[in-house]
Amino acid sequence: MSTYAPRLRAKYKNEVVPGLQKEFNYKSPMQVPRLVKIALNQGLGAAVGDKKIVDNAVEEMTLITGQRAQATISRKDISNFKLRKGMPIGARVTLRGAKMYDFLDRLIAVSLPRTRDFHGVKASGFDGRGNFTFGVTEQIIFPEIDIDKTSRIQGMDITLVTTAKTDAEAKALLTAFGFPFTK
Repeated sequence: MSTYAPRLRAKYKNEVVPGLQKEFNYKSPMQVPRLVKIALNQGLGAAVGDKKIVDNAVEEMTLITGQRAQATISRKDISNFKLRKGMPIGARVTLRGAKMYDFLDRLIAVSLPRTRDFHGVKASGFDGRGNFTFGVTEQIIFPEIDIDKTSRIQGMDITLVTTAKTDAEAKALLTAFGFPFTK
């Protein structure tokens, strides 16, 4: 019985770890930064007026990631936005393990190149602690989404959380995975 191992996990073990260990002079392979989780978040301001928007977003995000998405709810009342505490206003998913590697593989190889006028992702989304956040303007770049059944085009934020201590280490890790940063 053979167990399934994602392609990027094998690449990390066989190529990324030795390369980064040499580049940053780590004494042990355990010091090499690794990907911990990928968090996807979709804020839906228009959901205040229509509850179906959140349901559609949860379904689409579940299709994209292969893992059940959660609806996020508001924490407080904001009268200017007609927002009440407890109203659904977004959707989110956190991926770890094999699903995380599979999603990253599909994101790099299929989804990001389908973006209109794609020249790479700007490297300005690092937070100083080795995590990288970037936005996707439309969810229809994912092949799992049927454009004909989509009622509205929405963006999402994707955060890649790593164990890297600096942004340079995190960027080197993501570049080794093949992440398309702009030159």
